[in-house]
Amino acid sequence: MRFSQRQGILPVDKAIQRESIDDELRNSLWSLLQIFYWNIYDKDRHSMYGRADYIDGSNMQPLIKKLWLHYFKQPIDTIHKYFWDCVDYLRDYFFSADWYEVYDFVEFVAIEGPNRVRDKFIETCNTYLERENSAYRFVNGQLSEITSQEEIQSIEEAISNSGAFPGVRTHLESALRLMSDRENPDFRNSIKESISAVESLCKHLVGDESATLGAALKRLEAERDLHPALKASFSSLYGYTSDAEGIRHALMEESSLTKSDARFMLVSCTAFINYATDLVSD
Repeated sequence: MRFSQRQGILPVDKAIQRESIDDELRNSLWSLLQIFYWNIYDKDRHSMYGRADYIDGSNMQPLIKKLWLHYFKQPIDTIHKYFWDCVDYLRDYFFSADWYEVYDFVEFVAIEGPNRVRDKFIETCNTYLERENSAYRFVNGQLSEITSQEEIQSIEEAISNSGAFPGVRTHLESALRLMSDRENPDFRNSIKESISAVESLCKHLVGDESATLGAALKRLEAERDLHPALKASFSSLYGYTSDAEGIRHALMEESSLTKSDARFMLVSCTAFINYATDLVSD
């Protein structure tokens, strides 16, 4: 804690940054891009005469081309010839961008940049996002409005554990993507995908693809010692998704569902999936 915070001059914690980004967080994220990506530019492949920081033929050429083609959607013949001129252009964009464009850019680079630095970059980003009290964290490679490390771990563990059940993994990844879309979030269908992941897993575990979630939960209770209270709670959640806002029925024109609803359902369903897969593996 700094002197000014100990003396009560500055607050110990800043307000949660939701749909906003302050200078400290923007500066930190740019510094991480500099450390993990721009500074690994390979200059050794180029001529020792004159200026040598060409983009063509360098280890950064694939990422820069993807940025122009898929992020900026600009002609690639407008890419700067020299790498550090290109970084200056990216820096100007980054520091003038809206808060959501900053997150879009960071996420894009994490996904499309060199694989060897991705995991460490994401891990370090989450540390800085937490430090600056951002409402967003990387979860399964996507920036999502989830601030709890326990929630992140639950979701990523469930996606990893569902490798043997492709349908489950697909539903979870869809739920996360629909909830995390910063331009057009779809909370209704995110909730539907979350509960569908549980339903799909339970069908696999009881070996009956035609079973309803309620029937599958009853069999898991009888055959795998699923705790009655846990079965009852997920039966209730299934009932909620059958009734609330017509999630599993005809879509309504208006919706009062929020990101909190979608996040609660995703975290609850991933916790159940982790529990159920552990239960049957014992």
